[in-house]
Amino acid sequence: MAKPYSIGRDCRITFLWNGQRIDIRDVTSFVASQETQALRANPLNGTPLEFNVPNGWRGSFQIARANAALDNLIAAIETSYWNAGIIGSGIIYQYITEADGTTSTWEYNNVSVNLQNDTWQADHMIHQKIQFFASTRVKIS
Repeated sequence: MAKPYSIGRDCRITFLWNGQRIDIRDVTSFVASQETQALRANPLNGTPLEFNVPNGWRGSFQIARANAALDNLIAAIETSYWNAGIIGSGIIYQYITEADGTTSTWEYNNVSVNLQNDTWQADHMIHQKIQFFASTRVKIS
């Protein structure tokens, strides 16, 4: 029997920063929300009109920490900024296995990131959360 709906396991994430793949092995969640800017007209002779103009994507992903990849990335971003005033950008690829067996691929471009959550506790798995902003999301396949 074919599966009728998408489930969380149907999603895979690949993250590139300045053209290099970042080894984020165990992504445990991924969230992306479209941002828009509302443009509004209030005609004297009619009802209000509103148009939502695309204005990027904001989201986050969480990993179960298996290595220092995200810590190293954040350190490299900070060092690059403080030493040369340069902030790079990344690309996120989201691969979704659809219910019919096909794969949808989405590319988030001009990604900026910040490490949101890095909580360490005794006898707990360490989960790190990255928030991101992307200029666009483009369908690749």
